[in-house]
Amino acid sequence: MIRIHQEIQHLLEYGLREKLYKLEDAIYVRNRILAVLGLLDWKDIQTENPPPVLSEILKRILDWSYENGVLLSNTNTERDMLDTEVMNCMMPRPSEVIKEFKHNYNESPEMATTKYYELAVSSNYVRADRIAKNIQWKTVTPYGEFDITINLAKPEIDPKEIALIRSSAPSSYPKCLLCIENEGYKGTLSLPARGNHRIVPISLNEEEWFLQYSPYVYYSEHCIVFRKEHVPMKICSETFKRLLDFTEQFPHYFIGSNADLPIVGGSILSHDHFQGGKYSFAMEKAEVVETIVLESFPSLKVGILNWPLSVIRIIGEKEDVRNLAEYIWRAWKEYSDSSVGILAYSDDNSHNTVTPIARRRGELYEMDIVLRNNRTSDEFPDGIFHPHKQHHHIKKENIGLIEVMGLAVLPGRLASELNQITEYIVNPVKQEQWPADMQKHWDWYQELIKKYNNTSKDSIKEIIYTEVGLKFQHVLEDAGVFKQIEAGRSAFLGFLQYVKNSLKD
Repeated sequence: MIRIHQEIQHLLEYGLREKLYKLEDAIYVRNRILAVLGLLDWKDIQTENPPPVLSEILKRILDWSYENGVLLSNTNTERDMLDTEVMNCMMPRPSEVIKEFKHNYNESPEMATTKYYELAVSSNYVRADRIAKNIQWKTVTPYGEFDITINLAKPEIDPKEIALIRSSAPSSYPKCLLCIENEGYKGTLSLPARGNHRIVPISLNEEEWFLQYSPYVYYSEHCIVFRKEHVPMKICSETFKRLLDFTEQFPHYFIGSNADLPIVGGSILSHDHFQGGKYSFAMEKAEVVETIVLESFPSLKVGILNWPLSVIRIIGEKEDVRNLAEYIWRAWKEYSDSSVGILAYSDDNSHNTVTPIARRRGELYEMDIVLRNNRTSDEFPDGIFHPHKQHHHIKKENIGLIEVMGLAVLPGRLASELNQITEYIVNPVKQEQWPADMQKHWDWYQELIKKYNNTSKDSIKEIIYTEVGLKFQHVLEDAGVFKQIEAGRSAFLGFLQYVKNSLKD
């Protein structure tokens, strides 16, 4: 019993240092933690100095809980459900978080988001210890420096959990991972624990929306902005107003929307939402390579970006940016050019959509409109403008908003696979010796062997990371509706001429 009391005391001291609760609440908080852990008594215990980090404190509490029957099963999900309930004992109520956010916002929007993000991290809602496991690097390309991440943060589901999920009763509450009902939700085997989750209401386009952070952030202050109602993702005229409204309220953040069609959309299309944050992606720094003059919008700067996908950048006053962005979107929805494989419709299916991204440039507003198309063909059954098969060994998932801007989120399997490839380049093997689960990399391995057969082991890993980054470049080029070749460039200018002409009508 002394052991668990010591860990609880460590946790209480952590919560007080991080200002999760006030000294006046200390006894109440302690008693709530005791209740969650099924304890009825307390004894003050001397704690360690220096104190352990939060992840170690929680690990010890969870290990004790399993050993003493508080946790009936020791799966990752059930451990998360318990440690979230424990952390929630120290958390302010939602109304207090909102009050604090509004108070800080009156000082400055950046102070409001900084303090709010600090709460998300210190409460363990943002799982900083797991995020630190991600492997990250940058790769220089002709388009700028791409960010590459091998995602090791999210724990894998073990077979015991899969069996438990199959035997558990289905639930429709909350309806999805983004619904407001997730705030304070205990969690299930199939829905994550959100006891320490706090959301902040904001107004976009005179509608009710909410701000939160991603529990597995991929970049600085990675936030999610979601609609109060559970309605599907849909790019519409209001989308551009909402994005620009957000950058007006939070000028230090960018914000963007995933496309709203399968194949080119994000992983959650069932609930309308955006993603934003405090980070400058390579796309933001990309140069304009072709300036477009539009007589109907003389005050706007409009151009084509040097980017693997097909991007139109607009800079100017808020309403002008909004109006032109909406006009380009409407024009693109109806546009076809069979010479480059772009068809707006097949049967009753619409194929053209956009990925819009908004940010501030000083007093002006900037919006990037990324042209997307989700057609498939016999040659490209996964999508014509989707990662092609020769790149699937690195990435075959959809190219969503984050990837569009130049950050690759790659599967965790690559961490060990790239280590194996490094070893095999230094000590080559024949195909019959090549592991079965690595066959997808064989052709790439052959290319690497020819290029780097006399390279030392010390330098080969960095070289392979660079090669992965260049693979991601090719993946993004696959997703570009107007390819980075002369015919594609001409076709892109053809679309912009179509926009010009229709503006005159």
